[in-house]
Amino acid sequence: MESYEPERLSSAQLAAMRRSLTSGRGALTRRSLLRASGMGALALGGMATLGACGIPPAKRADAQAASDDHSAKEKEVTFSNWTEYMDVSEDEKGRPTLEAFTKRTGIRVKYTEDINDNVEFFGKIKPQLAAGQNTGRDLICVTDWLAARIIRLGWAQKLDPSNLPHAFANVSAQFRTPDWDPGRAYSYPWTGIPTVIAYNVKATGGRKVDSVTQLLDDPKLKGRVSFLSEMRDTIGMTLLDQGKDPGKFTDADFDGAVGRLQKAVDKKQVRRFTGNDYTADLSKGDIAACVGWAGDIIQLQADNPDIKFAIPAAGYITSSDNLLVPAQARHKTNAEKLIDYYYEPPVAAQLAAYINYVCPVDGVRDELAKIDASMASNTLILPDEEMAAKSRSFRSLSSKEETAYEEKFAKLIGA
Repeated sequence: MESYEPERLSSAQLAAMRRSLTSGRGALTRRSLLRASGMGALALGGMATLGACGIPPAKRADAQAASDDHSAKEKEVTFSNWTEYMDVSEDEKGRPTLEAFTKRTGIRVKYTEDINDNVEFFGKIKPQLAAGQNTGRDLICVTDWLAARIIRLGWAQKLDPSNLPHAFANVSAQFRTPDWDPGRAYSYPWTGIPTVIAYNVKATGGRKVDSVTQLLDDPKLKGRVSFLSEMRDTIGMTLLDQGKDPGKFTDADFDGAVGRLQKAVDKKQVRRFTGNDYTADLSKGDIAACVGWAGDIIQLQADNPDIKFAIPAAGYITSSDNLLVPAQARHKTNAEKLIDYYYEPPVAAQLAAYINYVCPVDGVRDELAKIDASMASNTLILPDEEMAAKSRSFRSLSSKEETAYEEKFAKLIGA
């Protein structure tokens, strides 16, 4: 069995995680401010621990991800997820889709909203995973870069396709073959998170903004443009604009994207690099156009009709939050049944109507239209074929690459 050396976080990686935690997608964007509460010192302390101890200790040669499955005798499953990432009844006392799953299967779901941030959560479960122990969770939901790390380290159980007929058949093409889990052998996406161009049509004088080139070169936008302080989003969108594939780029391509952005910074075309706080400036019109996250845009549009979005012809970056069964989980089959349940179109539609993120399930449109016709036509929730074809993922990085790239990016944004 393959053995892994300790992966220690560099100062550049830790700095990038702190940006994400305090002001980036890791702070506010998934649903609301509720997710940010309680993170503070605990999450930052978790990063310090990861930096000091490494991620993770070398994998033991005798480590096994699989464990005895008690699903047949114990009709239960423990599911850890982010806050506000599950549908809630109108009286806020129940979770309709989970309750329907239990009624149908007899499997009781212990649902816990105990993921506030990827780094913090990994800090919670890493000691058990490294020791080959059960984390107390049968199903977890983590962002793609962390999912990739957990799978690479042998800390996720390989899924049984016979328990996932709906998931296998219905996962959307754009999410089917990430480079870190080809064919979805270990994971299935819970939601997609697109990075798009957003603009305030009042601030642009009625003009559409639909390319990174416009953001970087249009003199009418000078000083009223922002990019994200998350490296993968900003560099990924710039690579696409330069005709490069974010899934296959080289060091030279990365340096070229940084150089392109640096020129715009030097001529004061770019006002600043931001986390989630771009939303207030965009809504007020202080920022005319920017690179932003689709989840934010949907929320802003509900209150401000001047907020628009565009999908560049060159393409856009999509990341994802993903379901995995941790090593030594006690109820693997029950967890697989729960994953598969959320890939049934009527169930997926009910979930999408509540959380308003990209649904990774094919065949949902008609079901979602029964709930809310406007959501069914919103391409930020259900990308049409043309939009889905433009979706690209930022490739997996080695620890060495991530350190080098984050250092260069931090210099660019003045972090």
